[in-house]
Amino acid sequence: MIIKKICILGGSGFVGHTLANRLTRDGYQLRVLCRNREAHKDNLILLPDLELVEANVHDPLQLKQQFAGCDAVINLIGILNETGRSGTGFHSVHVALTEKVIEACRANGIQRLLHMSALNADAINGPSHYLRSKGMAEDKVHAAGDIHVTSFRPSVIFGANDSFFNRFASLLKLTPVIFPLACSQARFAPVFVEDVAEAIARTLKDPDSYGQRYELCGPHSYSLQELVEYTGKCAGTKRKIIALPDIISRLQATLFDLMGFVFNMLNMEKPFSTDNYLSTKVDSVCQQNSLIQLGIEPMALECIVPQYLSKRTRREQNNHFRV
Repeated sequence: MIIKKICILGGSGFVGHTLANRLTRDGYQLRVLCRNREAHKDNLILLPDLELVEANVHDPLQLKQQFAGCDAVINLIGILNETGRSGTGFHSVHVALTEKVIEACRANGIQRLLHMSALNADAINGPSHYLRSKGMAEDKVHAAGDIHVTSFRPSVIFGANDSFFNRFASLLKLTPVIFPLACSQARFAPVFVEDVAEAIARTLKDPDSYGQRYELCGPHSYSLQELVEYTGKCAGTKRKIIALPDIISRLQATLFDLMGFVFNMLNMEKPFSTDNYLSTKVDSVCQQNSLIQLGIEPMALECIVPQYLSKRTRREQNNHFRV
């Protein structure tokens, strides 16, 4: 299969930006679809052979138009929380959009599709709307028999602009002395964003990857409490981490759900939700780490996280001296 031009959905995001850089090094032509071109042009427009296009990916007609002339599609779009609590937001972004992507690929004769899923995605047994909708979307792409599909199931992804360690660093800074932590014993195996991008790049033209669902993890697993304590250490923010009992964790999630309209008014994502709480009921740890299978040595978070959290701390300190 000859692949020269790739359309990336979600290419302006955290993983997408890293992936675009990686694929550019291999000489691919890229078309990156985004909601707001002006907001992302400084980060992506300088990459050679990259076309940054403002488009509504939920519009089937626009999607078919933008896929024209491409040889492969990579769908990275996903959300961790929805505005409400019914699951319709997750279904719209994960399932309905995936159906539109499949149809747009067929309309343009595109036979190669790479799809970002999530560890523990399960259409039937997933404990949360997030995991069930991710599972449904994953099953749909693999059921598209006329398209060669590979899906990726990462644990939490870390890197300089991640929304995991950076978010906890901000929350720790805002919380005086004691930091109450819900779901403290949930386990994760954080995977480096560049390892995820490398996995996608290596499988893009590999027929052996067709139909595969790759689990992607870092080399070690940690409890959430261990990760938050490590975040505080790296960011230089000393806080006493108090593990909340399960019932209090659930109540905290419900409270944030009820405050959803406040976060919407502030244009902020909910820091925690009942759906997040339910997702932690299964550990985000690989049964078999596919990075090893792909010949990629997983990067340990201890080699990367201190670099960007310490830079973040120095930047915040320097802000005090700016006029």
